[in-house]
Amino acid sequence: MTSYLIRRFLYAFPLLMGVNILTFVLFFVVNSPDDMARLQLGQKHVTEAAITNWKHQHGYDKPLLWNSEAEAEQKVTDTIFYTKSVGLFLFRFGTSDSGRNISDDIQQRALPSLAVALPTLLLGLVVNISFALMMVLFRSSYLEQAGVVLCVVLMSISSLFYIIGGQFVFAKVLKLVPISGYDDGLAAIKFLILPVLIGVFSGIGSGGRWYRTLFLEEVEKDYVRTARAKGLSETQTLFRHVLQNAMIPILTGVVVVLPLLFMGSLIMESFFSIPGLGSYTIDAINSQDFAIVRAMVFLGSVLYIIGLLLTDISYTLVDPRVRLS
Repeated sequence: MTSYLIRRFLYAFPLLMGVNILTFVLFFVVNSPDDMARLQLGQKHVTEAAITNWKHQHGYDKPLLWNSEAEAEQKVTDTIFYTKSVGLFLFRFGTSDSGRNISDDIQQRALPSLAVALPTLLLGLVVNISFALMMVLFRSSYLEQAGVVLCVVLMSISSLFYIIGGQFVFAKVLKLVPISGYDDGLAAIKFLILPVLIGVFSGIGSGGRWYRTLFLEEVEKDYVRTARAKGLSETQTLFRHVLQNAMIPILTGVVVVLPLLFMGSLIMESFFSIPGLGSYTIDAINSQDFAIVRAMVFLGSVLYIIGLLLTDISYTLVDPRVRLS
């Protein structure tokens, strides 16, 4: 186990470096430092002196990847990529192009993102597994066929429809919850109800079908036939044996997304005006703030790798037959 984790951590470094370089190159293919300066200065007629001054203040007056005019190691270190990207591996995100401290912004916005994503994940897990078990319980019947059709219909509808429709019906027409916004403390609950419910409902289609497939594979195995032969009812067989033995693929889908909960939902947070990391990233993309985009992409990559490691570790906890060398 220890040697495996060490190898995975060593594999993570070149992967993160590749993501960092790719993000850097792609961003500067679209925008040059001069374009970034004009956008941030927000003026129609910006002087060259103002552009030069802005680039110098933000460290964009250096070469991108290679400084041919420098000497020795400064050919690499005296570049935009080195000064802006190396600190990310120490989680020093620096300041945004607008002058804000990115680390402080991440700390402030992580909690609102978790407040939406965590209840959505937990409630959605319960609903999807329960719905899938009911379809398996009534398999080869009209109820199962109706459930599969419902899943396909729900999967075919865009998440934007659920968001806009939910805001119109429950917030504007019925006035049961606020249409958007956020507040501190317990006062935030009224703003979270609608996005959480929409997030759960929009995921029933894909989640229900996926868990149904897992459970159908399990109910045809020998241990299930043995349980039935011992006199256990179909309900007892499903909840005592099938569900337990399907925990490995379930954990694969759950544990891997746990670290990514901090990143928030880009669409959900933007539509509901929730000040989380998702809306933070969208705002940075709209304003073309490269420093924030780079930091959020890097952070997302780190969290995803952590999720994969947690998934591998959880295998050994759920199934003792799984051993990592």
